[in-house]
Amino acid sequence: MADKLIIVESPAKANTIKKFLGGNTKVVASMGHIRDLPKSKLGVDIEHDFEPEYINIRGKGDLIKSLKTDAKKAKKVYLATDPDREGEAIAWHLAKILEEDKDKITRVTFNEITKSAVQKAIKEPRDIDLNTVDAQQARRVLDRIVGYKISPLLWKKVKRGLSAGRVQSVAVKLIVDRETEIENFIPQEYWNIYANLKDEKSKKEFEARFYGKNGKKQEINSKEQVDQILKDIEKAKYIVSEIKKGEKKRNPAPPFTTSTMQQEASRKLGFTLKKTMSVAQGLYEGVKMVKPGNRIGDISHAVEVYARNHNLGIVKELCGHGIGTDMHEAPDIPNYGTKGTGPRLKEGMVICIEPMLNYGGKDDIYLLDDDWGVKTLDGNPAAHFEHTILVTKDGYEVLTPRLD
Repeated sequence: MADKLIIVESPAKANTIKKFLGGNTKVVASMGHIRDLPKSKLGVDIEHDFEPEYINIRGKGDLIKSLKTDAKKAKKVYLATDPDREGEAIAWHLAKILEEDKDKITRVTFNEITKSAVQKAIKEPRDIDLNTVDAQQARRVLDRIVGYKISPLLWKKVKRGLSAGRVQSVAVKLIVDRETEIENFIPQEYWNIYANLKDEKSKKEFEARFYGKNGKKQEINSKEQVDQILKDIEKAKYIVSEIKKGEKKRNPAPPFTTSTMQQEASRKLGFTLKKTMSVAQGLYEGVKMVKPGNRIGDISHAVEVYARNHNLGIVKELCGHGIGTDMHEAPDIPNYGTKGTGPRLKEGMVICIEPMLNYGGKDDIYLLDDDWGVKTLDGNPAAHFEHTILVTKDGYEVLTPRLD
């Protein structure tokens, strides 16, 4: 009988976490949500404070029965669903269904699937955040009310099959309003005048833009105005009457959490969550090979095998490295290689594992004119993930700063 039961959302995550923990811990998956509003009716009691009426999701009866059995056998149950609003709600639903003593069930979260992160999370359990759960329930209830109340009206008044949504309906309204503004826009002619000026002393050239006369801004709406202004300022001498100096500070963006990485990949590259995580997993395949006695080639081979199996190209010209008193030190850690080759890993070594993977399966890149940036030759998106890893007596520790 396992002393500890850890419940995560996905089987893949469960299989990975099992490798980090001892034999007295069982790791199982809830397969996402286990309770939801019924599909056959509204499922929200509008007359009584919008109370949701949850039911077990059809087809998950055997899974729920299995989770209850495992929970009864365990001394402690850790709800390790994802560290976001949906994950918090899933943990809350699990706690309701398991019907175990409150002191027996606890909540843990981690933003990366590494041994150190998982072990740290288990040492720092907390209660379920009911504010976050309520936020998810509010979103779900609003989705249901808008969808079930307005969609039938659309079918009746506009076209059958149309659906309304809490977000999509408002977004459509914003798009329509903006398109109406564009269609109603009346173009107006305007001109700008630029001059290339030269400082008499330094002989340096700089660009200036016409502002107006006598300190007042002047709009230029016709070529006739332009010709008149050019005539007025022809062969004129200019004086710099005031110089404003200031400092601009730019801070680098903070390291990604899983959530922010997924959001940026979706916003900038149009990646689905699955697509993003499939690329990121290449990093953790390499990290899993870090332990005293293994070789650099074991890390390289693990990354390569994962990349090729997922149709990802490998940037062979760039690689990971050791890190110490200098940023880049030996040994090099390529993202391709042969198992059992290269320098042997020893306790106390610090290395950077840096899978650089190209979507679409091609390896080719080219260097930009700034001699720093690189792009894929075929124009497909590429991603670079990195962790700084300490080789410990029993395996490894991730040193990269984390934002929880």
